[in-house]
Amino acid sequence: MKYHLIAAAAALLACGAAGAKDIRIAHVYDKTGPLEAYAKQTQAGLMMGLDYATGGTMTVNGNKLVVIEKDNQGKPDVAKSQLAAAYADDRADIAVGPTSSGAALAMLPVAEEYKKILLVEPAVADAITGEKWNRYIFRTGRNSSQDAISNAVALDKEGVTIATMAQDNAFGRDGVKAFKDALKKAKLAHEEYLPGTTTDFTAGAQRLFDSLKDKPGRKIIFIIWAGGNPFKIADLDPKRYGIEIATGGNILPAMTAYKNFPGMEGAAYYYFGIPKNPVNNWLVSEHYKRYKQPPDFFTAGGMSAGIALVEALKKTGGATDTEKLISAMEGMSFESPKGKMTFRKEDHQAMQSMYHFKIKVDPAFAWGVPELVREIKPEEMQIPIRNKR
Repeated sequence: MKYHLIAAAAALLACGAAGAKDIRIAHVYDKTGPLEAYAKQTQAGLMMGLDYATGGTMTVNGNKLVVIEKDNQGKPDVAKSQLAAAYADDRADIAVGPTSSGAALAMLPVAEEYKKILLVEPAVADAITGEKWNRYIFRTGRNSSQDAISNAVALDKEGVTIATMAQDNAFGRDGVKAFKDALKKAKLAHEEYLPGTTTDFTAGAQRLFDSLKDKPGRKIIFIIWAGGNPFKIADLDPKRYGIEIATGGNILPAMTAYKNFPGMEGAAYYYFGIPKNPVNNWLVSEHYKRYKQPPDFFTAGGMSAGIALVEALKKTGGATDTEKLISAMEGMSFESPKGKMTFRKEDHQAMQSMYHFKIKVDPAFAWGVPELVREIKPEEMQIPIRNKR
């Protein structure tokens, strides 16, 4: 009798093991390359999001979450082949990434070809959930329109003239287009596009200054830039023409430059001291515990992606069937470090709050501190649906 019980128990265990399976998540991101600093934060945030949303078990419905990392080096062709390898060879059920918009645009058709979900975080270009979108693409990261419209909310006033300075790539051009579309009261005098690798801003700055210096009223150079230090243009003294600098939020190391611009206004995707909610409280305290520093811009994004995946998998009972996941995720709301996010049904873009800030200089911090002017709620921003679905 005893042996029969042991055999039955063993059989039950075997059934349980057979029923449970690994859920394989590929993270294809710019682990090396120009956006490495952003990518490392996303990876840390993704793992913290999976940890938080599973209550530390790293399982959903008894299925273990396995994260496979791929370094696309910020190169679109590498990103494309790595995503294909993740779906085909690594049998990834779902993928997350990448950091650069160029890499993301190269990856979109691969998700469609393999009929597997790609959750885009943190690549920003509007085209990702716009004209290059397909139904397998979801995005927790903000898009260029969300960046631009929230910054327009902060800067778009009567009597203001703005010139833009952006990187000459998908991120920069989509950002300026969306910003321009969002301006209702301010006038746009000039668009300056420079290579992402620019270190000498003299020529570009001169064109910007010339476009603004004789204009009446408030004059602003609005900067859309990732990596590097575009604030070097301040060394060329725009103040002598009464020209201000404005930009969106950024990672903490980049925001050390903001200390030179007390009172500068803009809109941020995230700053650890701004959102007041249980998810952000956990992220901040846990991040200090693990890394001895506050979480940053892209850590919050990575965590949002991790939470979104787990919430979707909970809704499907741990099933990784793509159609079930799409049904679960379309219109799905979930709590993130920024509060509630919702995947819009039409284009799978996460609708989310942004934060109008003013820079304060506090000697306790190495960076300019973005103090909240006000939270800009998703329903206040008319984010265009650009996928012509």
